[in-house]
Amino acid sequence: MQKAQSSLRGVGLLFGSSSCRFFFLASLYGPIIEPTEDLQGKAHEENTVLHTYASTAVMGTKQFLGLNGSRLQVAIGIIAGLDFLLFGYDQGVTGGLLTLESFVKYFPTIDTTDAHMYGWSAAEKSSQSTRQGITVAAYNLGCFAGSIPTIWIGNRIGRRKAIFLGSFIMCIGAILQCTSYGLAQLVVGRLVTGFGNGINTSTVPTWQSECCRSHRRGQMVMIEGAMATCGVTISYWVDFGLMFADPNEVAWRFPIALQIVFAAIILAFVMFLPESPRWLVLKGREDEAREVLKSLMGDHTTEQFVDVEFTNIKATVLEMSKGSFRDMFTMNEDRHFHRTILAYVNQMFQQISGINLITYYIPTLLENQIGLTSTMSRLISACNGTEYFMASVVAIFTIEKFGRRTHMIFGSIGMSLSMVVLAISNRICTSNTGNEIGTKAGIIQTVFLFVFNTFFGIGWLGMTWLYPAEIVPLKIRAPANALSTSSNWIWNFMVVMITPIAFNNIGYKTYVVFAIINALIVPFVYFFFPETTSRSLEEMDRIFRKTTTVFNVVTVAREELHAYGPKGELLYTLEEIEDNSDNMKSAGSDSRDQVSCV
Repeated sequence: MQKAQSSLRGVGLLFGSSSCRFFFLASLYGPIIEPTEDLQGKAHEENTVLHTYASTAVMGTKQFLGLNGSRLQVAIGIIAGLDFLLFGYDQGVTGGLLTLESFVKYFPTIDTTDAHMYGWSAAEKSSQSTRQGITVAAYNLGCFAGSIPTIWIGNRIGRRKAIFLGSFIMCIGAILQCTSYGLAQLVVGRLVTGFGNGINTSTVPTWQSECCRSHRRGQMVMIEGAMATCGVTISYWVDFGLMFADPNEVAWRFPIALQIVFAAIILAFVMFLPESPRWLVLKGREDEAREVLKSLMGDHTTEQFVDVEFTNIKATVLEMSKGSFRDMFTMNEDRHFHRTILAYVNQMFQQISGINLITYYIPTLLENQIGLTSTMSRLISACNGTEYFMASVVAIFTIEKFGRRTHMIFGSIGMSLSMVVLAISNRICTSNTGNEIGTKAGIIQTVFLFVFNTFFGIGWLGMTWLYPAEIVPLKIRAPANALSTSSNWIWNFMVVMITPIAFNNIGYKTYVVFAIINALIVPFVYFFFPETTSRSLEEMDRIFRKTTTVFNVVTVAREELHAYGPKGELLYTLEEIEDNSDNMKSAGSDSRDQVSCV
């Protein structure tokens, strides 16, 4: 009894009044102590305060795994990163399985190795390549189908439940794939897996951005991109390790089934983490939104700061609730259609750069084009994925320093030159099979598969999940992001679908096509894509309101003063920025008058 009372006194010091101590302790040790009449009277006076504290304690401790503040945001980041790791794993795992003996045993109609197609006509080879392209790209088509309805699913059931649903669907798809004995079931499994991933990749960035601090926006998105490449790397090494089990079926069934483990971790924890406070406000659950904000900001956050943040969120949600799909196609002073096109094209550019030509098919390219052995092709693929991941980490530290435009232009120039070298080396390699010149050309081609990934990882990997969200206004953010994400997946599908067909029909010229595309991206970005680094959404609204054509938006953005510095510090007030604009207009008018007088 004395030990219990001593414990009670220690716990009681956490609270400021005898009444709070009584009610908290009575709820825990009711059978041990009996309340006196005086203590009951004192407790009655502060019952409301205690109830508020208890609600906060339950919300912050039990529902959120006992985490709050930065630790809670890290937990959200881990689950978000794990989802993108799963996304990358799915992209990379299939390429290393296509030539396995145990795999082609059940799916001979998508085997495009030279040994299998020896003596075939051009038409037969083309049909075989088409079937392989359809099978591999079915995953991307499923992602496209899953991304479209996410805007309604996410707003109806919430961010966490949408992620839970997407991960559950991915588990079903993975089970269908790893238990396949025929091509039809494999294709259906890839479609189902893609559908779930489409839901997740359209929801996770929104959930994380709505739960993290705004000044870390760029870095958090780049971390997501790096996690995707980490997933690609893991898939390559798993394929390489299990290759030695071939012709046992575990060589291809286990790598496909392993994705269930990643999805299961998401399923186990996502519902114990907080819902987006913006979604809670949207649904009218304002008290719950406040409690979530308190947990996200930590114990040391003042009520005043929470109130300010809550007010800002409420204003944002109110503005977003006014938007619709129709608003994306309007050209009022905010230039909605202009900004939607920029978001859509940004996503498209990433995919038509040709990255998934390498991500999905690098083991096949190394084996069929360069003539490497099955073991060596998978080992180099795994090393390629590792280097790809290392390159993607660079952007985490450079994205805020050098800006979005610089990264995109730098990446596109490097990727274009890499494709030129790949085209030349592939042409020489295939024309000199078996001799020293062909061997040296094959080495150069292998090296520049690494170089291409390096430029892409730094310049474009995370850009398409960041730039569209920064360029569109709040009013159309939800529908515009849904549309731009669908752009990513449909062009992804196109590239993955045509790659085996293109190599079969035009050979090294496939690289030439992508070299030209990347070269054309450079002037498009330079002349039409305004810089968004360290710009608030309100600043971007002001820039587009001053824009008169698609050709001067970059100039307007360059001349507009930055309201905030690289660390989020205030540099200029709105009044100072407007005064600067008026002065520039006045100076321009004076110079025109002088020219007129002359």
